[in-house]
Amino acid sequence: MRTIRTIQPADEAQASLAPPATRPADNGTPLPTIRLATILGMLATAALLGVVSATAGLGVAGWIAGLATGSAAVALLVTARMRSDQPAILPADWVTLTRTLLIAGVAGLVADSFGRPVSITALVALSSVALALDAVDGQVARRTGTVTPLGARIDGEVDAFLILLLSIAVSQDYGGWVLVIGAARYVLLLAGWLIPWLAAPLPFRYWRKVVAAVQGIVLTVAASGEVDRLTGMIAVGAALLLLAESFGRDVIWLYRTGAGPRTRRALRLAIMVLSVVLVWGVLVAPDRLYQLTPAAFASIPVEGLGLVAIALVLPAWPRRIVAAVAGILFGLLTLFKLLNMAFYAEIDRAFNPVLDWGDLSPAIGVVRDTIGTTRTNIALAALLIGLVLVIGAITASAIHVSTVAARHRRPAVRALAGLTAVWALCAGLSLRFVPGSPVASTSTAGLVVAQVRDTQVALRDQRQFEQALNGSDPEASIPASGLLTGLRGKDVIFAVVESYGQVAVQGTDFSAGVDASLRGDTASLARAGWSTRSAWITSPTFGGISWFAHSTLQSGLWVDSEQRYAELTASHRFTLSDAFDKAGWRTVYDAPADNRYWPTGASFYHFDQQYDRYQVGYRGPRFSYASMPDQYTLAEFQRLELKPGHKPVMAQIVTVSSHTPWAPLPVMVPWNKVGDGSIFDPMPARGENPLSVLGSASKERQAFGTSIQYSLQALTSWVTELNDPNLVLILLGDEQPGTSVSGNEASHEVPISIVARDPSVFRQIASWRWQAGLLPGPSAPLEPMNAFRNQFLNAFSTR
Repeated sequence: MRTIRTIQPADEAQASLAPPATRPADNGTPLPTIRLATILGMLATAALLGVVSATAGLGVAGWIAGLATGSAAVALLVTARMRSDQPAILPADWVTLTRTLLIAGVAGLVADSFGRPVSITALVALSSVALALDAVDGQVARRTGTVTPLGARIDGEVDAFLILLLSIAVSQDYGGWVLVIGAARYVLLLAGWLIPWLAAPLPFRYWRKVVAAVQGIVLTVAASGEVDRLTGMIAVGAALLLLAESFGRDVIWLYRTGAGPRTRRALRLAIMVLSVVLVWGVLVAPDRLYQLTPAAFASIPVEGLGLVAIALVLPAWPRRIVAAVAGILFGLLTLFKLLNMAFYAEIDRAFNPVLDWGDLSPAIGVVRDTIGTTRTNIALAALLIGLVLVIGAITASAIHVSTVAARHRRPAVRALAGLTAVWALCAGLSLRFVPGSPVASTSTAGLVVAQVRDTQVALRDQRQFEQALNGSDPEASIPASGLLTGLRGKDVIFAVVESYGQVAVQGTDFSAGVDASLRGDTASLARAGWSTRSAWITSPTFGGISWFAHSTLQSGLWVDSEQRYAELTASHRFTLSDAFDKAGWRTVYDAPADNRYWPTGASFYHFDQQYDRYQVGYRGPRFSYASMPDQYTLAEFQRLELKPGHKPVMAQIVTVSSHTPWAPLPVMVPWNKVGDGSIFDPMPARGENPLSVLGSASKERQAFGTSIQYSLQALTSWVTELNDPNLVLILLGDEQPGTSVSGNEASHEVPISIVARDPSVFRQIASWRWQAGLLPGPSAPLEPMNAFRNQFLNAFSTR
């Protein structure tokens, strides 16, 4: 294949470097051959479009675009040959002419695609044959000894136009950024008219041929729809990066060999401006997504002023070393800002460099469960490469800024003095254009100070946590005879509803629907003889990492980091499951999202039985992150554990249908139809694609609200379906959803409810003053989640 952007591209370009003996064209018969090519080209274009119209369908727009493309291509080829020193249609030109006719068909289909669906099979078939023939014309030219630079130029332009058409087709699904691939050749052509040195001939380079082939192949595969959207976007993005590298290398070569003094001065100025902008930007950029506005960058970074001042006083080598170190530090601080953005967005707190590295692996696990291992690995590789490039660019920019400042000392001193005076004035006036972003910025230095302070606080809190973990625990000393006496003979289910937070029921555009659903569920339970009480508890986590909430609820200790979680689960802390086991209950953990054995469940929580996705006989479809619907989880738990005459059961059941990305979602089916889950088979195809929901705040919020309604309806209808008077259900959320749903600076409060039929259950918790119903009001009691264990054990035990 020949490249789309070189004047001597691909096969014929290579042949032109070492041409065989070229036979001159038969000058006696050029015009009849050219006329024949013109007539055949026009007729063949119409015939091909007719075939496409008959087999795949072609509208008026397609006919117009196809005829225009074919006619223009034939006219350009014939005119170019007539004006050349060899006015004849050469053998390779017939192959190129055939390719233009195929591309005319592609043009017709692409034009039609804006008004109606078109045949992807026809589009891919025509494109594939046109791409395959690109390897033929060069060989024909060499074998017939008719290699010409004009043939290479024409062939390259045909390649460029085909890739433009394919990029238009793919952009309708992947987004306008794909058009950059198709427009690249024409941007360079236009630039060559404006800047003469960009139009100079380029030497042959085989890598250019490879890159051109990759563009055509990747775009054709993406247009075919044979790969999923995310994989296709990654592949097209990689192709775009290859194209950018190839273009960049060519432009650098053209610059070095043909640019004049004025151009070189302009480029040096542009590089300096870009370096200043990059260093300036990373120094003043906020570390929270919602603060990332243009006004936030209207600041003067004191750290940048310090870098320039140091550059002006140090000799060359120390200056370069200091600038390099500063650049690397700026790059690392940028990484911390990105991590802070992610942590604030997902769990509503800053990244802690001492305690939080362990949180990254579970987050990657969630992504892997949602989009698959292969795509996650590709995304991680792309992210790592991007971080390395960003840090490298920041470091290079810091070195360049310091070097230019030292080289132009006098203007640099003036600029530094002026900016320093402005910075001091703005600092004295506390001037700022947006809250939280003063014009006299010390944000990077402040970030360093905050990270150091947070680390010190985290270390101090960690010591206090370890003292509580290793200290006395009065609840562990309650004898079995007095433990949980108020619940003897009852099945006690702790149902942890994923992401069921305060925003689900208060003050959001979707909470009204959830509230109405909860009132309806409360009424249904009441009609069946069940009572409900609700309140609020404060979760240690936000937006994810739900095992922090599980361990906090069970242990009575505040667990908000992986380090605390690891220390807790390595200890002998007395948990709620231990209490029920000690008092004679069978203890069960049911987590359908788990895809492997969980040793902590046995070694720390001491559950008698654990169920993951592979142990519950599910034969239905996945629902993105959720391996099965909540309704199936509850139905199968009932079948496995609540058989007639069973021993009293304490279970922790984790429902995950309300886990991000909240699409596709299942719907309720009759309980007697649940079976092995195959009844859910048609539902994912009817629901939303998770990629269409993620990234759209309104879609995410509505999908989240719907998922909460489903999970709560599954739980409450299961209670009425089971109709066991000795059932006690403790229903609670583990954390608030991420900021895309909860908004910025939301609380960590989550609802908690108790559902029971036996009035004695509620008499024992009367002192809690929980409100009636499943919907806690704003004035309902609020306790931290780590207080629940002691509160629960004290209420239902006899010391």
